Amino acid sequence: MLSARSLFQEILDDDDSFQLFCSIAASGEAQGGWENGRIAALVPDGMRHLAPKITRHGADEDKHGRLFNALLKKRELDPVPVPPETDYTMLLEQRGIGLAHDKLRRDEPLTEEDILVYLSHSRVTEQRAADQMDMLVKYFGDHPEVGRPIRMICDDEENHLAYCHEELLRLARAGHGRTILRVLRECALEECRVYRDVSLAVMAHMGRILKWPKPKSAALAAGIHAMYAYERLGGWRRMVSLSTPERRDALGGPATSAVGVV
Repeated sequence: MLSARSLFQEILDDDDSFQLFCSIAASGEAQGGWENGRIAALVPDGMRHLAPKITRHGADEDKHGRLFNALLKKRELDPVPVPPETDYTMLLEQRGIGLAHDKLRRDEPLTEEDILVYLSHSRVTEQRAADQMDMLVKYFGDHPEVGRPIRMICDDEENHLAYCHEELLRLARAGHGRTILRVLRECALEECRVYRDVSLAVMAHMGRILKWPKPKSAALAAGIHAMYAYERLGGWRRMVSLSTPERRDALGGPATSAVGVV
């Protein structure tokens, strides 16, 4: 029977598939760390109060990358190149979601609208990350090898999501509500497409590594397409709603260390 638990267990048990999984995850987290670091450095003067939180967000992402690399090192595996079709963050940028890297590479202050775009993009992608980590913790939170790192990452993702809710609500109350809702909707619909495409690509690579039979690969692909159809029909709305989070000022302190976790 196909299930998220059984699929991830297969990936976890095979060195080659685990190597690819961790390499993809580490690369995405490292890129997120770089993006947040650049945004923190370029925050406009009127929004400088956000810089420490954005810096903390980036530090968390860097930490997650180190955790995935540490899992590889523990098995005496090296990171492998990430196939372009599985690079979630790169594909989002190519589709115009979030802030373009050429803008972040320039030493020019961002605008207030840029920060709205950044926070809206983060609200959507952090929802996806939080959902994925919740699933992994549910099935593998007590696993002797990956349990502790994924619990730490899951807690961080919840903090990131709370931070996005809190800051976007604050900006909505300041008169930016319509812009925020428009950008959130645009981001969510495009993210659903990218997530579908990346999921199909990752499963295709895993299928080749693990030598899945064609009926199994076809069933997985059909499931991914069905999830995309659900999200297009209305599931995307969970990624754009805003509510006061239980965790307040979730990124108000220093980032926690990854030392000793793996």
